[in-house]
Amino acid sequence: MVSNLMLRDGEVSSGGLTVDYGCGVRVLEGEKTGYAYSESTDMRSLLEAARAAGAIAGKDSFASLGMTKKGLEMTNKLSSRPSNRGPRQLQIGGVKQASGEIPNFYPMQRDWRTCNPADFVEGLHKLESLIRAKDSRVAKVIALLGYSVSEILMYNSLDELTSDLRPMASLSVQVVYQSKGSVQTKSASRSFRMGVEFFTDELINEVATEATAGIDAMFEARRPAGGQMSVVMGAGASGILLHEAMGHAFEADFNRKGQSIFAGKIGQQICRKGINIVDDGTLPFFRGSCNFDDEGVPGQKTYMVTDGVLTSYLHDRISANYYGVAPTGNGRRESFRYNPIPRMRSTYMENGADGTVEDLIKMAGNGIYVDEFANGEVKIGEGDFTFYVKSGFLIEDGRLTMPVKDINIIGNGPQALSDIVAVAGDLKVDPGRWTCGKGQSAPVSCGIPSVLINNLTVGGGQ
Repeated sequence: MVSNLMLRDGEVSSGGLTVDYGCGVRVLEGEKTGYAYSESTDMRSLLEAARAAGAIAGKDSFASLGMTKKGLEMTNKLSSRPSNRGPRQLQIGGVKQASGEIPNFYPMQRDWRTCNPADFVEGLHKLESLIRAKDSRVAKVIALLGYSVSEILMYNSLDELTSDLRPMASLSVQVVYQSKGSVQTKSASRSFRMGVEFFTDELINEVATEATAGIDAMFEARRPAGGQMSVVMGAGASGILLHEAMGHAFEADFNRKGQSIFAGKIGQQICRKGINIVDDGTLPFFRGSCNFDDEGVPGQKTYMVTDGVLTSYLHDRISANYYGVAPTGNGRRESFRYNPIPRMRSTYMENGADGTVEDLIKMAGNGIYVDEFANGEVKIGEGDFTFYVKSGFLIEDGRLTMPVKDINIIGNGPQALSDIVAVAGDLKVDPGRWTCGKGQSAPVSCGIPSVLINNLTVGGGQ
C-alpha cells in the first residue's frame, strides 16, 4: 500500500492510494540468472513465471516448477497469519526460529493502513503556516506527505521462508523565496521506516526550521574563482558524495564483472589509517535499514573499509557465492518486478579523531566549505565524479567568509579517499528522503562526519 497527500497553493488538493501485489521468481543456473514475475499469485500464474525464469536461465523447467509449487505451499502457511507481526523466519524441515530472536529495526506503533488520510491535512497546513511565519519572502510552499506499508514473503531453495513488514514515511517540502527580483528555492525532508507516529508536531517544526534556514546566505551567495583547493565537507548530507563516488564502486556486482575501480583491491590500503566506511542495515528506523534483504538474508552492519583497508564488498547471494564469502544482506530490489542486486543501505563514514568542523576549517586555511550537494555524475569504472554544490562558503585564513553558489566539486573517488587528511567526530546520518537509482530505485540513507579533503577541483568563475 502506497499513499500520499500534497499541499500546493495553500490547499491540500491532491492525493493518491495504490495497492500493488505480485510475486517474482528467480532461477539461477551457473552464471546465468532468469527472472520473471506475475501480478497474480494463483498457481497457474506462478508456474508460468517459473517456466519463463527457468527458460531465461537455461534451467531445467521441472526443477523450477517444483520449487515454485513448494514455495507457494510454504508461503500460504505464513500469509494466513496476522500481517502486523514483526520479522519472521522459518527453516522448513529444520528448527523454527522464534520471532523474538529476530531483531526488528522498524516496529510500527500505529499502522498506516488503519488511519484516515484526512487526519493529516491539518498538519500540512501547520507546516505551511510555520514556514510563512518564519520568512516574509516566501512565495510558494509545496509539501508532500507520503507513506507506505509493504508485506514481504520470501522463499528459496535453501528451504528458508522469511516474512517482513516494512513501513515507510516521508515528509518533504519545497519553498520558493522571492526578494528584489531574485528567486531562490530551498527543500527539506524527513523520512523514516515508521508508522503514523512519524507525523508529529516536533517533526513539522523541524522540517519548517530547516526549510527556512540559511536563506539570507542563499540570496547573498556569489560564484567564487575555481581551481584545485582544499574542501571541507560538512557532516550529514555531504554523505551523498560518499554514497555515489565510492559506495557504488564497492558493490560486488561491479567488482565481480571488473567494472569498478576497486576490483581486485580487497586487503589493500586505499586511504589513511583510522578511516572506517560502513554500509549498515541495522540503524533503527532509517530508510536504508532492513530486517531481511530481498533474498531473505538478515540485516547486518558491513565494514567496507576498516582502518583504511578495503575489507569487504557489498554482496548479494550471487556475488557472495562467486567470492566464497557470506552474503552481507545487500541483495535489494525495487519491488517484485525486479531482480535483487547488490545495493547500498545506510552508507556512512565513522567518526574520526581530528576535532570539530571548526578545527578542520582552520586546518584548510583557504578553500571551500560545502554541506549540501545536488545533482551528481559518477563513472564507476574510472571513479571520476562531478557534484553540484547547493550550499557552501569560502574559507579564507581558516574561517568561513562569503557564501558561494553555482560551483561543482570535481574529483576521483579513490584519489579523494586517499586525499582525506582529517575526519572530525561529528558523524550525522542524514534523515532526508534519499533514493538510489541503479536501473531500479531503492530507499537509502547516507551520512558522514565533517572531513577535510585536499586537492579537489572546484569549478567556479574566473
